[in-house]
Amino acid sequence: MKSYFLIIFSALLVTSCSVKKNVTPEQPISTTKPIENNNQFFSTIGKKSNFDAVKISSKIDAKTGSFIPTLDAVIYIENGQKIWMNLTAVILQAARGMATPDGVKGYYKLDKTYIDSDFSYLNKLLNVNFIDYNALQNLLLGKTFLPVSENNYKLTKNAQGFNLSSKETQKITENGKTTAYNISLDYDNDLNLSHVLLLNPQNNDQLEISYYNREILNNESFPKNVKIIIKAKKTDEILIENTKFDFSRMETPYSVPANYKKTEIK
Repeated sequence: MKSYFLIIFSALLVTSCSVKKNVTPEQPISTTKPIENNNQFFSTIGKKSNFDAVKISSKIDAKTGSFIPTLDAVIYIENGQKIWMNLTAVILQAARGMATPDGVKGYYKLDKTYIDSDFSYLNKLLNVNFIDYNALQNLLLGKTFLPVSENNYKLTKNAQGFNLSSKETQKITENGKTTAYNISLDYDNDLNLSHVLLLNPQNNDQLEISYYNREILNNESFPKNVKIIIKAKKTDEILIENTKFDFSRMETPYSVPANYKKTEIK
């Protein structure tokens, strides 16, 4: 059961990163002028994308220690309001989830369980403490989702683009809980986020997210493929491929069926 909820909400984090139709991916177009100073770098990576609503069809493969078939997912996002997701396996509905500024919900049909929580549930699944709806929105768009500044991070130019590394262990406080992380963020030469690594030095837990196969449309860049690796007592890996996009609004039904049992993550 926990594996399905892990897939639901990990996918909610990143599946909407690719929200445009494919156009000449063989020759991506640069949308960013050469960086002249650090202020320009931080200003550029902090820019937000604008969209009203998008429906995304995706395929998800997960390695969590339990057998899970390739899942078909439909994810619908209304900017700033809600993220809705439906998972099917072998044409049968397997699970459904939703995130709003108030928290996260989800149910799993096989064992008739559901969750209804604030973002602490999602933070526990990912072994972090900083995910709220705003951070989730930024992750959804493949944007920088952590607070970064020139004072706290070292900016380095390399052959692949740029790297931001925390100068010292970064303390992030959320809901009264403070956790320390060593953080590294990689960007390509067009300042598109390509890789994020967070390491908790107290227990060596890691959250790693990689973005691949970006496409340029409407002066914005979106990754089609995403890999999430969560390393704690065991390692979970989730691969997401976005295949189809629809920009019209849709209904997002969500109600927990009768006789389902609420579950908590320990």
